[in-house]
Amino acid sequence: MSGKILVIEDDPLFREYLKVALQKISKDISFYSEGRPAIDILPVKNPDLVITDLRLPDITGIEILAGVKKFNPAIQVIIMTAYADMSNVIQSMQLNAYDIVKKPLDMEKFLTIVKNALESRNLENEKSININEEKYDPNKENILIGNSPAIYDLYKKIGKVSSNRVSVLIQGESGTGKELAARIIHNSGITKNKPFIPVNCSALTETLLESELFGHVKGSFTDATRNKKGKFELAEDGTIFLDEISEISPALQVKLLRVIQEKEFEKVGGEETVPMRARLIVATNKNLADLVQRGKFREDLYYRLKVFSIGIPPLRERKSDLPALVIHFLRKINTDLGKNVTIIPYEVMELLQDCDWTGNVRELENTLMQAVILAKGTILEKEFILMGGTNHNNNSYLPADVKMSLAELEKNHIKIVLDEVNWDKKEACKILGIAKTTLYNKLDIYGIKK
Repeated sequence: MSGKILVIEDDPLFREYLKVALQKISKDISFYSEGRPAIDILPVKNPDLVITDLRLPDITGIEILAGVKKFNPAIQVIIMTAYADMSNVIQSMQLNAYDIVKKPLDMEKFLTIVKNALESRNLENEKSININEEKYDPNKENILIGNSPAIYDLYKKIGKVSSNRVSVLIQGESGTGKELAARIIHNSGITKNKPFIPVNCSALTETLLESELFGHVKGSFTDATRNKKGKFELAEDGTIFLDEISEISPALQVKLLRVIQEKEFEKVGGEETVPMRARLIVATNKNLADLVQRGKFREDLYYRLKVFSIGIPPLRERKSDLPALVIHFLRKINTDLGKNVTIIPYEVMELLQDCDWTGNVRELENTLMQAVILAKGTILEKEFILMGGTNHNNNSYLPADVKMSLAELEKNHIKIVLDEVNWDKKEACKILGIAKTTLYNKLDIYGIKK
């Protein structure tokens, strides 16, 4: 194992102890008893790894960590301390320390940590992809990433349908980007710069959904204390997007069919008709034709909705797009979280491409989000690509906590995301790819509290 190590430890006996142990790993080791001289020598030594005590005669290990990262964020830093209280650990991780270890050292474990830190640093000089060449472009929020034949065909379909107001049915597995496709249709043609109103049909009860779609008049039901415009009215001459259309009740299917046929509707409890001017786009992760055959969905409504039909391919069918997606999401996540994970080792990219991604693009983004949160430096590390056993053919890649249930993994991931965004639930929902009502339900079920 090669690599330059710089050690800062004020106890002379412990320095000798470290010297004997670390020489098994590297022959290029420098020792200092104070922090400031070590910081000053960084441009000369340019170490791969800095190991420092937390408490030193002149400055703290936290200050050394900050100084090292300011000089070169890629240098790994390990802090040793006999005083590992909560604030020290949290602050060290916030400043991207590779690790903080407790004294007295378990030398076998400590040397393993040192080896892993050097290996992580050395990856930058080996085969890897560096995404620093181009910064994240917020304008790419509303574009489909990729150039595979499947995505190219999708572009052509969007181009054909975006110039008129026919109803569009988008079908695809969960996480493939159905709402994104709807937004691109909206923004690419005659509805551009008009309202885009999304509605998740599975998130509301039948009564609430009807009121949400069509609005209500004051006094029409117990909580109707005022007149309210529905989503169809708010959409004006833009687009209304109904996600999970397969979940609406038979009664609401009848009302929606009438709206499409007559281009008008009545508010709940109202008598006057309101014109419907919006273009309708609906989406589902189920096979509507199959639901029609089983009597679960009206056939006449199905044909009204699928005037123009678009299928979003699952990620496993467009694996050639995965590198571009990984780079795009890493840039986005770095920008959102203020992180600097910019190195993707080839073996990690190969691991990502070898996965089935049953949760599609959303699962990929959430996996990368967790890996970036847990990253100890600038490298996207293999050990933090946490994914289920069904996604990969080689169990050696599975995380140490693979025996955890899906519920436990989900609970931990929700908690990590909430903590990272300081419990901003709106931002957490965006990252997790779920509705706010779903998040609140999961907080209640799992007993997650701030």
